[in-house]
Amino acid sequence: MARNDKRVKITLECTKCKNRNYITMKSKVNDRERLEMKKYCSHDREHTVHKETR
Repeated sequence: MARNDKRVKITLECTKCKNRNYITMKSKVNDRERLEMKKYCSHDREHTVHKETR
């Protein structure tokens, strides 16, 4: 079964320590701009903003 091209893998990077902690999927159709969410960073041991990287 072929993978759906409308959903792509993205990597989330911590804005504080610059480590790439999470990999997730997003829809190209619904979310055109870069994703930004608050996630737990194990290096900083706190919740920080994570942004999508290319």
